[in-house]
Amino acid sequence: MKIMNANEIYDKGTFNRYHFNMLFLLFVVILFDGYDTAVYGAIVPVLMEEWSLSTVAAGAIGSYTVIGTVVGAFIFGLMADKVGPKKITVISVVIFSSFTVLAGFATEPVLFTVCRVIAGLGLGGVMPNVVALTTEFAPKKIRSAMIATVFCGYSVGSMSVALLSKSIIGSMGWQPLYWLAAIMLVLTPVLIKSVPESLQILVKQGKHAQIRAILKKAVPNEHISDNVVFEQIAVDKQKKSAIGSLFKDKRGFSTIMFWVASFCCFILIYAMNTWLTKLMIQAGYNLESSLLFLAILNVGAIIACIVGGSLMEKYGFKKVLVPIYLAGSIALVFVSVTKSILLAYVLVGIIGAASIGIHVLIFPLVSQYYPPEMRSTGLGIMMAFGRVGGIVSPVLVGMLMSLNLAVQLNFMVIAIAGVLGTLSIILVQEKHAYYRQTEKLSDSERVS
Repeated sequence: MKIMNANEIYDKGTFNRYHFNMLFLLFVVILFDGYDTAVYGAIVPVLMEEWSLSTVAAGAIGSYTVIGTVVGAFIFGLMADKVGPKKITVISVVIFSSFTVLAGFATEPVLFTVCRVIAGLGLGGVMPNVVALTTEFAPKKIRSAMIATVFCGYSVGSMSVALLSKSIIGSMGWQPLYWLAAIMLVLTPVLIKSVPESLQILVKQGKHAQIRAILKKAVPNEHISDNVVFEQIAVDKQKKSAIGSLFKDKRGFSTIMFWVASFCCFILIYAMNTWLTKLMIQAGYNLESSLLFLAILNVGAIIACIVGGSLMEKYGFKKVLVPIYLAGSIALVFVSVTKSILLAYVLVGIIGAASIGIHVLIFPLVSQYYPPEMRSTGLGIMMAFGRVGGIVSPVLVGMLMSLNLAVQLNFMVIAIAGVLGTLSIILVQEKHAYYRQTEKLSDSERVS
């Protein structure tokens, strides 16, 4: 009997059809996550008129939805490292898809909000676990770029809301936008079949044959005999709690900085997804142009994800994240005062890069900062804390708008979140990161 490390073997693989099929499915999952997050913002003006909602009430509905995502990210993030990120991803997909569809049948605000809160539970569980799966199963040499590419699906989903809503709301009403979530329910069996469970979870369960089958697809040139078994990564038995482990080995300060960065990021995302359409109408644009701004917001995010993911592989995380975050804050200050619609489109694209784009690009940093055995926990807790910003944001902006302040002042208040997020990324201590330890280990092995 020969004992081997499954993750080390997997990391020898290069990108092939197996990786593509799996990562494409995860891309689709994130696409519907982004769609679900953005769809409420597209219909806010319609619901305010149809249900006679005030700006504060409309903002509160958005915030209640995010409460569900906070609870989901916290609970499912902790569960995943024990039962497996794949299982949690599937459960989360079924929850958010089912209750998004049901929300489309609501005829009054209370039932609609209840469905959105429950859907939020699933949305909260999806992202940290898809990040964990992508981090583990993307080829090592292009891991950061692959994580960023998969999470472009979030922006594609958000952008599809802007494009679909222009044609659907006017002719069919807002409800069909929610019914489209049923597509993800139909695809769930394919997800179950095609996406593997975490290798370390399979090792714990003693499913060595299943691991061998995965490795033969991912690393076809590696000969793995049937008598090979796989070792379990040793975990410190003295750890008292999964959350407490995030603060061990001098990672505590950076953990808090990740939480702050995520909090600020969600302030920007939910401010833009929920209120960009209304803010741009307030700035003098019509509804059709304002919905186009929502699409441009996501185009900027997609460009940031694709370009930023590749640049991080070459230059490192901070040299890419910090300039993008800061540029978004500056763009927020100027977007409401420019008289050029072309310049406004460019500025909104930069804001998209600094909100949704940063939200995606921070995942490779955080997922590789922590060791594999606490990866889902680290991501889940960060996103749970971050999504509190998503609770605050719609209500805060709604209250600002109810005061009838100048639209420029509303954008400047939102920009403060970008400045604080930039500072938090700067203060992350990369010297204590898990990826720094593995780099040192690889260097010492090459020297020896």
